Order: sequence, then structure tokens, then C-alpha cells
Amino acid sequence: MKIAVTYDNGNIFQHFGKTETFKVYEVEDGKIISSEVVGSNGAGHGALAGLLAGQAVDVLICGGIGGGAQAALAEAGVELCSGAQGDVDQAVEAYLKGELISTGVNCDHHHEDGHSCGDHGDGHSCGGHCGGHCGAAQPAFTGRNVGKICRTHYKGTLNDGTQFDSSYDRGEPLEFTCGAGQMILGFDKAVADMEVGQVVNVHLAPEEAYGMPDPNAVFSVDIAELPGSEALEPGQQAYLANQFGQPFPVKVVAKDEKTITFDANHELAGQELNFQIELVEIK
Repeated sequence: MKIAVTYDNGNIFQHFGKTETFKVYEVEDGKIISSEVVGSNGAGHGALAGLLAGQAVDVLICGGIGGGAQAALAEAGVELCSGAQGDVDQAVEAYLKGELISTGVNCDHHHEDGHSCGDHGDGHSCGGHCGGHCGAAQPAFTGRNVGKICRTHYKGTLNDGTQFDSSYDRGEPLEFTCGAGQMILGFDKAVADMEVGQVVNVHLAPEEAYGMPDPNAVFSVDIAELPGSEALEPGQQAYLANQFGQPFPVKVVAKDEKTITFDANHELAGQELNFQIELVEIK
């Protein structure tokens, strides 16, 4: 698997069509094994898509990107995760951990043509338990850690005590830029004023976590119009792509001979969440 990131002096370049260099990562078993910086030779966005396809790139991570470029990437078979910002290496690590989600993905596009379907075992995703929308607007809160790279250990539980996620179990702290919109709001706000070594316990209402379930995010598609959906079964996780080729996670909730119904709400939408958070390091 290859991941390309628009590159400018270690950071994600924010205008895809004017990108002069990409950093291309070779990934095996979810781990980066090598990387190199390649030039774009001044190509426009259509040619850039061809350049990436020629490099056998599977995924592009970038900042801003227009509709024409998105269409060109989709045509070239390159998966897109847009709206990212900050350090390129950290963005790729976040993507591989399932903590990076492409901006612009929303339910308004679910009924557009051009869907494709992939199962949950593709080896990568654009959404995780704590990940928010990369590149989102700056949250309306302040704190000593806002704008800094924070590494945290955490354990997340539901009100009945069920654990849904834990960085302790994975043995690796979660790294993100506080206040950059990479995390759910309540988690981000909790870390904003913490000190290294401090442990806090927070209770989050749905509004500061994954919101309330949206009935419009439940939709049906003709199986004949969605290649790969015939193999899916109720309860299974999958990824669809909107008309720009941007992926979004869904759960199969129903299926008959002709149609399949998906739920694009986050699995924790509507839930009150509890987090034990330990600030391990500030970079």
C-alpha cells in the first residue's frame, strides 16, 4: 500500500493543484516501512492524479482540494482524505490508526451516483473512536495546550461500564494537535489545560462526543448499483465512497434480494461517554 501526502517542508501543503512535492509512504501490515519525497514537475490537478496513479499510490492525504481534482483522483482510483493539516508524518500515522477522516463527507452525498463498496478489512480507515474531522474549524475554547502536539493515554467507557476503547490496551499513546479539530470536542477540551502526568476523568454528553443519531444517515441502495454489496450481511461494517471518491464508514442494518440499507451514524452516536485521560507528553 502506498500513501501520498502533499508536502511542504515537513507539513501538509494546503493547495493540491499547486503541489510541487509529495511525500510517498510505503506501508505494510499497517506500518510505514519507507518514504521518499517526489516532485510534481509543475503538473496541474488532472496530471497530478495521473502522476499519483503512476506511482501506484492508493491513498492521498491533502489539505484543500477542488471538485475537479477530486473527480480526477476518483477516476485514477486514488482514495482521498482531504482537509488534513500539520505534520505529514503524524497525519499518516493518524490515518493508519483510523484517526483521520476526510472533510466534506456528509449524508447529502449518500444518494449520489458513483458509490463503491469496500469491506472493513481493507487495512485502513478514515474514522476511529476518538478521531474527529481533520482540518475542522478551530474550536471555541482556550488552554495552555491548544496548538501543541499532545500524547495521551485514555480509556473510554459507556455509562454501564462497558469499555469501548483504550490506548493502554494498544500500548501506544494517542498523538494529536490539541484544538485542531482532530478529536471529539469534549476530549479536546479536557486536554487543553492538563499538565503532563495529570489524570482526569470526564463525562461527555452526546453533543460533545459523536452527537445524536441522524435519521437521514440511514439510507438504502439497490444492490445492483453497488458493486461488492452482494457479499455484505447485516451487522457488517463497510466503507462507501461519495461522488468525490471520499470514503465514509457505514454499518449494514438490513438487506433483501434487491436492496441493502446502511447506517452512516457513528456507532457511539447518542451515547454518553466517560473517559479517563492521562497526558503523557507535550511536544
